[in-house]
Amino acid sequence: MKLRTMLAGSALLLATQAFAELPPKAQLLDFSNSSLIDSASAKAVLAEGIPAKVWKVYPASKWAFVSQVEGGVTSSGVCVVTARVIMVPLTTTVKAVLFRPEKIATAFDTAPGGGEPCRQLAKAKLAEATQSVVSSLVK
Repeated sequence: MKLRTMLAGSALLLATQAFAELPPKAQLLDFSNSSLIDSASAKAVLAEGIPAKVWKVYPASKWAFVSQVEGGVTSSGVCVVTARVIMVPLTTTVKAVLFRPEKIATAFDTAPGGGEPCRQLAKAKLAEATQSVVSSLVK
């Protein structure tokens, strides 16, 4: 029984480490509406959604990920959110982002109301867009 518990715990730890290990030179850029999601939260959602397998196939020295969450609350009180994740190459000399998207995914949704539920919707849509890009890169 203890062995099974230890194995399950080890498997869980390895699975979370596979998603948590962000290469030191990884570039995660964010251009989001700060009223929906702050830059640190957006980068955390991106980092969490990109597994180590992606960085092995697409090294951080050659690729960057860009996130953008836009939207807000309409005059009728409906929260509208659009989240986009883009994988772009880096230039070889100065490692600047070159806007020639390799993969793009967009997720959007609406919900009644604003405030915290709208911010949670923004995070969920950003995670969904990240998953769409990642699933098209590695299986």
